[in-house]
Amino acid sequence: MRASILLAAGCSILPLLAPSAVLAQDASVGAGADAAPAEGQAIIVTGSRIRRDPLDNPSPVISLDESALDQTGLSSVADILQRLPSAAGGLNTKVNNSGNIGNPQDGGGVGAGTAEIDLRYLLAKRTLVLVDGLRYVPATAASGIPSTIDLNSIPQGMIQRIEVLQSGQSPLYGSDAIAGVVNIITKSQQDGLQASAKYGQYLSEGDGQTTDLSISYGTGSDGVSVAFGVDYVNQKSVLTADRALTQFPNPGQTSCTDPVGGCSSGTLGGRIVFNPGNPSLPAGGSVTVRNYPLNTRGVYDPTLVGGDFKRFTSADRFNFAPFNLLLTPSERIGGWLSARVELSDAVNLRTRLVYNRRNSQNQAAFLPLFIGPDAGNGNLLDTVSIDATNPFNPFGITLNSGTNGQPATYSFIGRRLVENGQRTYNQQVDTWSAATTLDGQFAMGERTWYWDVNAVFGWNDAHQLFTGNVNAARVAQALGPVASCTAPCVPLNIFGGAGSITPAMLDFIAFDERSRSDQKLRDYTVNLSGDLFDLPGGAVGFAVGYEHRYQAGSFTPDPIIQAGLGADIPAQAAAGSYNTDEFYGEVRIPLLANTPFFELLEFDGAARHANYSTGFSNTSLTGTALWKPVADLLLRASYAEGFRAPALGELFGAQSRADAPIDDPCTNVAGSPFQTNTTVRANCIANGVPASGSYREPNGGQLPTLTGGNAGLAPETSETWLFGAVYSPAWARGGALSELALEVNYYDITVDGAIAAINPQVTLTRCAFLADPTSCANVTRTSSGIISSIRGLLQNIGEIRTSGIDVTFNLRTRDSGAGAFGLSLNANFLDRYEETFPTDNGSATIDYRGTTRGFPDQSYPKFKSTGVLSWASGAFDASLTGRYIDSVVESDGNTLDSRFYTDVQLGFSPAFLSDKFRLSLGIINLFDKDPPPCNTCTGPNYDPTTYDIPGRYGYLQLNYKM
Repeated sequence: MRASILLAAGCSILPLLAPSAVLAQDASVGAGADAAPAEGQAIIVTGSRIRRDPLDNPSPVISLDESALDQTGLSSVADILQRLPSAAGGLNTKVNNSGNIGNPQDGGGVGAGTAEIDLRYLLAKRTLVLVDGLRYVPATAASGIPSTIDLNSIPQGMIQRIEVLQSGQSPLYGSDAIAGVVNIITKSQQDGLQASAKYGQYLSEGDGQTTDLSISYGTGSDGVSVAFGVDYVNQKSVLTADRALTQFPNPGQTSCTDPVGGCSSGTLGGRIVFNPGNPSLPAGGSVTVRNYPLNTRGVYDPTLVGGDFKRFTSADRFNFAPFNLLLTPSERIGGWLSARVELSDAVNLRTRLVYNRRNSQNQAAFLPLFIGPDAGNGNLLDTVSIDATNPFNPFGITLNSGTNGQPATYSFIGRRLVENGQRTYNQQVDTWSAATTLDGQFAMGERTWYWDVNAVFGWNDAHQLFTGNVNAARVAQALGPVASCTAPCVPLNIFGGAGSITPAMLDFIAFDERSRSDQKLRDYTVNLSGDLFDLPGGAVGFAVGYEHRYQAGSFTPDPIIQAGLGADIPAQAAAGSYNTDEFYGEVRIPLLANTPFFELLEFDGAARHANYSTGFSNTSLTGTALWKPVADLLLRASYAEGFRAPALGELFGAQSRADAPIDDPCTNVAGSPFQTNTTVRANCIANGVPASGSYREPNGGQLPTLTGGNAGLAPETSETWLFGAVYSPAWARGGALSELALEVNYYDITVDGAIAAINPQVTLTRCAFLADPTSCANVTRTSSGIISSIRGLLQNIGEIRTSGIDVTFNLRTRDSGAGAFGLSLNANFLDRYEETFPTDNGSATIDYRGTTRGFPDQSYPKFKSTGVLSWASGAFDASLTGRYIDSVVESDGNTLDSRFYTDVQLGFSPAFLSDKFRLSLGIINLFDKDPPPCNTCTGPNYDPTTYDIPGRYGYLQLNYKM
């Protein structure tokens, strides 16, 4: 049973980032940071709210400073973070989906044009993103209510460093911190002018041109410092038509007649599928116009007769693949200001203001207009009849949809509306964020206590313009009785093939679809920390705090869409809000220090209690043990409980549809389970497939799936076990070496009550192979057997279990006659990734380790690694980066071979310019490795969350620092 599920379901379901000693947050600016602390200095580190030596951090943290970010050659923080081996990709500008495929099954909206970070394959919604240790307003893109942060809304020029906590910490930070925490530390002060200019493009193809400009200035005196800057990024598109891998719906395909199929039945000539046994129609079966826009007489004539049609074949299908994007255009301009004032020797005030405007675009092929009882739109278009009096109806009878008490005479008509232009989705997103921190310290006896009060306000406002859609009610009127089509109505000709729909016809049926969404955040926090008393190992530290957070979001589709009258993906309005009151406490207990076999023995613990206005509460705990048997070796073990509150889109999101690129086991084609498995055949017939075997899945493997929010959702909870060791010998910090460090961590994460819809491929598979009643009840078919919907309401469906090992290694030499060298390695070994969901007979588990699934796109390689070899001597520096991704297997048995990407960067900082300028040039994917072809991926024949776009990308960058 499990084998068949795995087979059919989908599981077939830096220039990097050298990890370094944790750079921690400067205590003098609350949650912000200015510079790396001196060794042994007690400060705030990501993963704890108690001031401590960053070398004894209780949690595994990777830190990326400005130079590490520049070394990547990338212009997006998300693209940089997604290359971490512990990351699983996530939404980025390589994902071209704004509604033509539909809304994802997580209830969060498409988030078109946004960029996210997903740690541990647990989805971006389970990774908490902070800015200066504080919450940031969630993303919005006029297509839903996401729960994640758009990293493209944070200007890169304001970032001082990024700290990635590779472990859950809900007791310290609250909801969403299940997989880990990304803390973006911004500049609070700056001396003088800094500027950079970068240009890059794909070298052989000359596309994907990206311009990245940044300028900032800072000054300060008498306890007051101000820094401000502006960033501008303009990324051009890469077309699927311009890469061999993506010119057809399937890898290696050269024609729509190839047996692999995949091309659309929404064609240029139009496909008309008649119901069997209709003798009034000339050709019978499935037909298309013989010649367009010219008829058999060599001139265009809008009046067709039966002889102008021919039987429909695969050669008539439409290849939609070359009209999509591999890289979406995105223009971003952001401004920021950071001010810091020392109000007294003990009190500081910091204010951070951010504004970002994003103009982005996605596109799809020309709209395929499907009408008729088997069209599967789920709206008025499924009920359209083409009246006999329509002047362009050549068949002499009404093509009846069967909704007026008369038998349906046709199944569906598919016509590609090339006259209406390509579908384009243009987003305009404005993000505002303001944060204020008042912090200080006071003495109580011989001890110093620290406090801070923070307020965060954020607003995201997005508008999307979609061109290329048509109004279903007007289509129905224009195809109906000619007597009912009076001005401004113009009778519609969908039978004449491409070119037969005139501008006047389009003026009546076409419209510009305008949608909007917004999100609001108000967050107030108070923290107090200090030392209580001394133990043999040091002072017992504590931290306590309170947080009140309010979030609200809304999604307002175009009124025509809300009325169910669009011809593309339907959507309904959604809105909601909640607030939460939370208290936390943390304690640090250093039992022993500087004694034989116990250079350090420490226990840490934290607890957090949250009350949500949506009706639930949660208390989570964490505990950590740190032991240094010798000064050079730190051993760590921790247990953490986590939780994630249902997001606004998950609670209040209206029903949405996604057209999933999955296979129906009941289709009667060569080699299908319907033909080869008698049990499947019987189960499919019981589910509504005609026993005659006449059903063949018509639309190139895209099936309509429905999901929606659920106000009855409970929070997800999690348990994380972590065991690790850090070896950093003192002997390696002298002589020829300046650093040698090795860190190994084992993690095991279990998420209970995971919020999701059951994978629709699993639903189809369980119905077809097992006759599972619940699964079959969620599959609706028309009388012809065609799937009209696969339902999957969001629910707390079961369990996710993942475990693995992270390894980081750093080696740096001192400058010798040959220069200074560095080697950084970062690797992840995925030991397990399993999802368990309930069934009528108990539960079923899918193991995704070493596989890829195409809906949504995600690969789970058993091993990923990144290595950086660097060199510097005088005015010159260079780095060589290698990125390795292990092979994975698709559900159809195809193997996506392993990939090794090589990136190189050369830098020059001339001394005669006082080292103020640095010129660098680099190439990403030096050896032009293509991503492995993927047959089942939603994306353009490869997984864009895991692999690079085909092509060698080169860039040139100039930096100036006063």
